[in-house]
Amino acid sequence: MRRDRGVRGVVAAVAVAGLLAGAAGCTEGTGEKAKGAGGAAGGGGGGPALAAVESLTVKGRAPRTGYDRDKFGSAWADTDSNSCGTRDDILRRDLEKVKFTDGDCEVASGVLDPDPYSGKDVTFVRGRSQVDIDHVVALSDAWQKGAGKWDPSKRVAFANDPLNLLAVDAGTNRAKGDGDTATWLPPNKSYRCTYVAAQVAVKKKYGLWVTSAEQGAMKRVLSGCPDQRLPTGGNPTAAPPRFHAD
Repeated sequence: MRRDRGVRGVVAAVAVAGLLAGAAGCTEGTGEKAKGAGGAAGGGGGGPALAAVESLTVKGRAPRTGYDRDKFGSAWADTDSNSCGTRDDILRRDLEKVKFTDGDCEVASGVLDPDPYSGKDVTFVRGRSQVDIDHVVALSDAWQKGAGKWDPSKRVAFANDPLNLLAVDAGTNRAKGDGDTATWLPPNKSYRCTYVAAQVAVKKKYGLWVTSAEQGAMKRVLSGCPDQRLPTGGNPTAAPPRFHAD
Protein backbone atom coordinates (compact mmCIF):
# COMPACT_ATOMS: atom_id res chain seq x y z
CA MET A 1 0.00 0.00 0.00
CA ARG A 2 1.33 3.45 -0.88
CA ARG A 3 2.05 5.93 1.88
CA ASP A 4 1.29 9.66 1.94
CA ARG A 5 -0.94 9.75 -1.15
CA GLY A 6 -2.23 13.06 -2.30
CA VAL A 7 0.08 15.15 -0.12
CA ARG A 8 0.59 18.62 -1.54
CA GLY A 9 3.13 21.36 -0.91
CA VAL A 10 2.51 23.71 2.01
CA VAL A 11 2.32 27.48 1.62
CA ALA A 12 5.36 29.41 2.79
CA ALA A 13 4.74 33.13 3.37
CA VAL A 14 7.78 35.30 2.81
CA ALA A 15 7.80 38.82 4.29
CA VAL A 16 10.28 41.07 2.49
CA ALA A 17 11.23 44.70 2.87
CA GLY A 18 10.10 46.50 -0.28
CA LEU A 19 13.19 48.22 -1.67
CA LEU A 20 15.63 45.48 -0.75
CA ALA A 21 13.30 42.86 -2.15
CA GLY A 22 13.09 44.63 -5.47
CA ALA A 23 16.86 44.77 -5.71
CA ALA A 24 17.24 41.06 -4.97
CA GLY A 25 14.40 39.93 -7.21
CA CYS A 26 11.93 39.09 -4.44
CA THR A 27 8.49 40.61 -4.17
CA GLU A 28 7.17 42.08 -0.92
CA GLY A 29 4.68 39.77 0.70
CA THR A 30 5.21 37.04 -1.89
CA GLY A 31 4.02 33.61 -0.81
CA GLU A 32 5.18 30.58 -2.76
CA LYS A 33 3.85 27.06 -2.53
CA ALA A 34 6.68 25.08 -0.95
CA LYS A 35 7.40 22.95 -3.97
CA GLY A 36 10.60 21.04 -4.21
CA ALA A 37 12.48 22.49 -1.31
CA GLY A 38 10.93 20.36 1.38
CA GLY A 39 7.66 20.09 -0.49
CA ALA A 40 5.18 18.01 1.43
CA ALA A 41 7.95 16.87 3.73
CA GLY A 42 8.62 20.05 5.58
CA GLY A 43 8.19 23.54 4.13
CA GLY A 44 10.37 26.33 5.53
CA GLY A 45 11.28 25.76 9.17
CA GLY A 46 15.05 25.38 9.16
CA GLY A 47 16.25 28.82 10.23
CA PRO A 48 17.21 31.88 8.19
CA ALA A 49 18.62 30.92 4.81
CA LEU A 50 20.96 33.93 4.69
CA ALA A 51 22.72 32.87 7.89
CA ALA A 52 23.03 29.29 6.62
CA VAL A 53 25.05 30.45 3.60
CA GLU A 54 27.94 31.21 5.97
CA SER A 55 27.97 27.59 7.14
CA LEU A 56 28.73 26.23 3.66
CA THR A 57 32.32 25.28 2.84
CA VAL A 58 33.86 27.47 0.12
CA LYS A 59 36.20 25.76 -2.36
CA GLY A 60 36.98 25.79 -6.03
CA ARG A 61 34.99 23.70 -8.48
CA ALA A 62 36.51 20.23 -8.99
CA PRO A 63 36.87 18.75 -12.49
CA ARG A 64 33.81 17.16 -14.10
CA THR A 65 35.99 14.14 -14.90
CA GLY A 66 34.16 10.86 -14.35
CA TYR A 67 30.69 12.36 -14.16
CA ASP A 68 27.87 10.25 -15.58
CA ARG A 69 24.15 10.23 -14.79
CA ASP A 70 24.45 6.53 -13.97
CA LYS A 71 26.70 7.43 -11.03
CA PHE A 72 23.48 8.59 -9.32
CA GLY A 73 21.59 5.36 -10.02
CA SER A 74 18.66 4.65 -12.31
CA ALA A 75 16.41 7.61 -12.91
CA TRP A 76 13.50 8.17 -10.51
CA ALA A 77 14.10 5.18 -8.26
CA ASP A 78 11.45 4.52 -5.61
CA THR A 79 13.81 5.20 -2.70
CA ASP A 80 10.96 6.07 -0.31
CA SER A 81 9.40 2.63 -0.93
CA ASN A 82 5.90 3.95 -1.60
CA SER A 83 5.50 1.88 -4.81
CA CYS A 84 5.64 4.98 -7.05
CA GLY A 85 8.63 6.33 -8.94
CA THR A 86 10.11 9.60 -7.75
CA ARG A 87 9.04 11.47 -10.90
CA ASP A 88 5.37 10.69 -10.31
CA ASP A 89 5.72 11.55 -6.63
CA ILE A 90 6.92 15.04 -7.55
CA LEU A 91 4.33 15.54 -10.29
CA ARG A 92 1.56 14.58 -7.87
CA ARG A 93 2.97 16.97 -5.26
CA ASP A 94 3.54 20.00 -7.51
CA LEU A 95 0.79 19.89 -10.14
CA GLU A 96 -2.79 21.08 -9.83
CA LYS A 97 -5.81 19.32 -11.39
CA VAL A 98 -3.95 16.00 -11.37
CA LYS A 99 -5.41 13.03 -13.23
CA PHE A 100 -3.97 9.53 -13.12
CA THR A 101 -3.68 6.78 -15.71
CA ASP A 102 -4.79 4.21 -13.13
CA GLY A 103 -5.10 4.42 -9.36
CA ASP A 104 -3.22 7.33 -7.84
CA CYS A 105 0.39 6.76 -8.81
CA GLU A 106 1.12 7.34 -12.52
CA VAL A 107 0.23 10.93 -13.35
CA ALA A 108 -1.54 11.33 -16.70
CA SER A 109 -2.03 15.11 -16.72
CA GLY A 110 -2.06 18.24 -14.62
CA VAL A 111 -1.14 21.91 -14.58
CA LEU A 112 1.74 23.86 -13.09
CA ASP A 113 -0.25 26.80 -11.77
CA PRO A 114 2.08 28.58 -12.02
CA ASP A 115 5.47 27.26 -13.03
CA PRO A 116 7.83 28.60 -10.34
CA TYR A 117 10.66 29.36 -12.77
CA SER A 118 8.75 31.31 -15.42
CA GLY A 119 5.63 32.36 -13.53
CA LYS A 120 3.45 30.98 -16.35
CA ASP A 121 0.86 28.21 -16.27
CA VAL A 122 2.24 25.08 -17.93
CA THR A 123 0.22 21.99 -18.88
CA PHE A 124 1.54 18.49 -18.26
CA VAL A 125 0.31 15.64 -20.47
CA ARG A 126 2.12 12.34 -20.17
CA GLY A 127 4.06 11.43 -23.30
CA ARG A 128 4.20 14.99 -24.67
CA SER A 129 5.10 16.90 -21.57
CA GLN A 130 6.22 20.50 -21.30
CA VAL A 131 7.16 19.81 -17.67
CA ASP A 132 10.53 18.61 -16.35
CA ILE A 133 11.50 17.49 -12.87
CA ASP A 134 14.47 19.68 -12.06
CA HIS A 135 17.26 18.87 -9.64
CA VAL A 136 17.46 22.25 -7.91
CA VAL A 137 21.12 21.48 -7.28
CA ALA A 138 22.09 19.84 -10.56
CA LEU A 139 23.72 16.41 -10.45
CA SER A 140 26.72 17.63 -12.42
CA ASP A 141 27.14 20.63 -10.13
CA ALA A 142 26.99 18.33 -7.10
CA TRP A 143 29.57 16.01 -8.68
CA GLN A 144 32.03 18.89 -8.97
CA LYS A 145 31.41 20.05 -5.39
CA GLY A 146 31.75 16.88 -3.37
CA ALA A 147 29.45 14.17 -4.76
CA GLY A 148 32.24 12.66 -6.86
CA LYS A 149 33.70 11.30 -3.61
CA TRP A 150 30.45 10.02 -2.13
CA ASP A 151 29.33 6.48 -1.52
CA PRO A 152 26.91 5.43 -4.32
CA SER A 153 24.06 5.08 -1.81
CA LYS A 154 24.32 8.78 -0.99
CA ARG A 155 24.29 9.75 -4.67
CA VAL A 156 21.14 7.69 -5.28
CA ALA A 157 19.47 9.36 -2.30
CA PHE A 158 20.50 12.81 -3.54
CA ALA A 159 19.08 12.23 -7.03
CA ASN A 160 15.71 11.21 -5.61
CA ASP A 161 15.35 13.51 -2.60
CA PRO A 162 12.14 15.61 -2.78
CA LEU A 163 14.04 18.42 -1.06
CA ASN A 164 16.06 18.78 -4.28
CA LEU A 165 13.29 18.19 -6.82
CA LEU A 166 10.82 20.55 -8.45
CA ALA A 167 8.34 20.28 -11.34
CA VAL A 168 9.08 23.16 -13.73
CA ASP A 169 8.67 24.39 -17.29
CA ALA A 170 10.85 22.19 -19.51
CA GLY A 171 12.24 24.95 -21.71
CA THR A 172 13.27 27.14 -18.79
CA ASN A 173 14.83 24.19 -17.00
CA ARG A 174 16.92 23.24 -20.02
CA ALA A 175 18.21 26.80 -20.27
CA LYS A 176 19.43 26.40 -16.68
CA GLY A 177 21.56 23.36 -17.51
CA ASP A 178 23.79 22.58 -14.53
CA GLY A 179 24.09 26.20 -13.43
CA ASP A 180 24.53 27.21 -9.81
CA THR A 181 23.30 30.43 -8.17
CA ALA A 182 26.24 32.39 -9.63
CA THR A 183 25.38 31.46 -13.21
CA TRP A 184 21.58 31.02 -13.31
CA LEU A 185 18.50 32.27 -11.47
CA PRO A 186 14.82 31.75 -12.35
CA PRO A 187 13.43 34.42 -14.71
CA ASN A 188 10.51 34.69 -12.27
CA LYS A 189 12.10 37.15 -9.84
CA SER A 190 9.48 36.57 -7.14
CA TYR A 191 10.68 32.96 -6.81
CA ARG A 192 14.39 33.67 -6.46
CA CYS A 193 14.51 33.84 -2.67
CA THR A 194 12.71 30.49 -2.39
CA TYR A 195 14.92 28.96 -5.08
CA VAL A 196 18.22 30.07 -3.55
CA ALA A 197 17.09 28.99 -0.08
CA ALA A 198 16.42 25.55 -1.56
CA GLN A 199 19.93 25.35 -3.01
CA VAL A 200 21.41 26.36 0.34
CA ALA A 201 19.31 23.75 2.16
CA VAL A 202 20.31 20.94 -0.21
CA LYS A 203 24.01 21.81 -0.11
CA LYS A 204 23.93 22.05 3.68
CA LYS A 205 22.06 18.76 4.09
CA TYR A 206 24.45 16.84 1.85
CA GLY A 207 27.68 18.61 2.77
CA LEU A 208 28.33 20.01 -0.70
CA TRP A 209 30.61 23.00 -1.00
CA VAL A 210 30.09 26.24 -2.94
CA THR A 211 32.46 28.42 -4.93
CA SER A 212 33.21 31.94 -3.71
CA ALA A 213 31.22 33.37 -6.63
CA GLU A 214 28.29 31.10 -5.77
CA GLN A 215 28.36 32.06 -2.10
CA GLY A 216 28.43 35.74 -3.05
CA ALA A 217 25.44 35.31 -5.36
CA MET A 218 23.50 33.48 -2.65
CA LYS A 219 24.14 36.32 -0.23
CA ARG A 220 23.08 38.96 -2.74
CA VAL A 221 19.74 37.31 -3.36
CA LEU A 222 18.99 36.39 0.25
CA SER A 223 20.01 39.80 1.62
CA GLY A 224 16.80 41.07 0.03
CA CYS A 225 14.72 38.55 1.99
CA PRO A 226 16.54 38.06 5.33
CA ASP A 227 13.53 36.33 6.87
CA GLN A 228 13.50 33.62 4.19
CA ARG A 229 13.62 30.28 5.98
CA LEU A 230 15.53 27.17 4.96
CA PRO A 231 13.25 24.41 3.70
CA THR A 232 13.50 21.17 5.59
CA GLY A 233 12.55 17.54 5.16
CA GLY A 234 13.08 15.20 2.27
CA ASN A 235 14.47 11.69 2.40
CA PRO A 236 17.42 10.19 4.31
CA THR A 237 20.84 10.84 2.79
CA ALA A 238 21.42 7.13 2.13
CA ALA A 239 19.23 5.04 -0.19
CA PRO A 240 17.98 1.60 0.87
CA PRO A 241 20.56 -1.18 0.21
CA ARG A 242 18.61 -2.58 -2.74
CA PHE A 243 19.54 0.45 -4.86
CA HIS A 244 22.86 0.62 -6.67
CA ALA A 245 24.76 3.10 -8.84
CA ASP A 246 27.52 2.45 -11.38
